[in-house]
Amino acid sequence: MSELFAGPDGGARCRWCGAAPEFPHYHDSEWGFPVVDDTRLFEKICLEGFQSGLSWRTILAKRENFRRAFHHFDIDRVARFTEKDVERLLQDEGIVRHRGKIEAVINNARRARELIASEGSLARFVWKFEPAPDGAAPPQTVSTSDEAIALSKALKKLGWKFVGPTTVYAFMQAMGLVNDHAQGCVVRERAERARSKLKRP
Repeated sequence: MSELFAGPDGGARCRWCGAAPEFPHYHDSEWGFPVVDDTRLFEKICLEGFQSGLSWRTILAKRENFRRAFHHFDIDRVARFTEKDVERLLQDEGIVRHRGKIEAVINNARRARELIASEGSLARFVWKFEPAPDGAAPPQTVSTSDEAIALSKALKKLGWKFVGPTTVYAFMQAMGLVNDHAQGCVVRERAERARSKLKRP
């Protein structure tokens, strides 16, 4: 099966983005473009944790609800959440009501504050695990990598939750630490240009 499909403009795109109406815009404007903003990085790793066992379409469709529920993933505000907030969120039909995942977001916000205090930023820590230019696997051929495994282990050692290697690799794909757009995808070159211009933290 081809890794590509023809988008509405006729341009070839990664096949997965044709699977749901929410995907093309996300694929064309976000997925694989490098991110060094701590809030966006924190949001994405939290949403990937919520996705565990579910589809990304489910999470993407609820993303604005998640943002509202978690104060747009403001790390300091989420770190101050209490059991009362957990109970509130468990009643929120707009998000995934899973106690362990909700509690993981709060825990991870607290761990993120600690990491920012020690490293200067979440981005600085995460981007240490960017693969070497010739070290990444061919696009969309693996579900994890040595770097994702290493980042997963490092985060777990610091007390983060729901950051297994597959979850972390999906995070790295989305945040542009790897360019996993298929060869021939019209967005691959744009994502790579953005990566080449990026000032690493």
